[in-house]
Amino acid sequence: MADKEAPRGGHRLHLFDLDGTLIRGSAAAVEISRQLGLSTEIERLERDFLVRGLAPDEFAVQARELWAELTLEQVAAAFEGAPWLAGIREVWAEIRAGGDHCAVISLSPDFFVERLLDWGVEAAEGSRWPAVPFTGPIHRPGILNAAAKVRIAGELCERFGVRPADCVAYGDSMSDAALFGIVPETVAVNADHHLVDLATHHYAGADLREAYAMVRRGGAVPPGLRG
Repeated sequence: MADKEAPRGGHRLHLFDLDGTLIRGSAAAVEISRQLGLSTEIERLERDFLVRGLAPDEFAVQARELWAELTLEQVAAAFEGAPWLAGIREVWAEIRAGGDHCAVISLSPDFFVERLLDWGVEAAEGSRWPAVPFTGPIHRPGILNAAAKVRIAGELCERFGVRPADCVAYGDSMSDAALFGIVPETVAVNADHHLVDLATHHYAGADLREAYAMVRRGGAVPPGLRG
């Protein structure tokens, strides 16, 4: 993707992070582990990732070992029980109704991320994991990192016929910093200090409709998104 530049007012592509952004205060790995009774173990692994610099592919390998007995029913329960922001479906419906596009790019497993397609997002890109229940190992090259988010965003721009300058990114942490650095309009959603100086807008709350109102043309939440 090219360096950021001022948008020209055409159709836009809204790019959403998952963990900590659409899921408030949690992550797919945390919710999956909760279903398996492994909250303490995943907390330790998350700490290694966030504080000690554990690489995403090594995180995935170790998480795969923790989740050896994972079932599709547990994945569904983790997805349904996650603390999602309110208004996600409504925001995506409004984006698409206005002729814009929306996508999710996440480091989390694709078998979790892709469930968001049923909520109306047009693309849901996650790390490539073996199918559940697992019969094979993690393929390390299929595990995404922060740089991969930029690459995938470029691919999505080509898919939807928009320029990088027509993108809006929503994120919460350091894994979103590279994307925030090249997209002209960004929303830090319940974000940590890594995005403070990079974001165009800052939102703290539990409703995606309110965050979306910051970038929506005209700035107001339409009647259909209130409530």
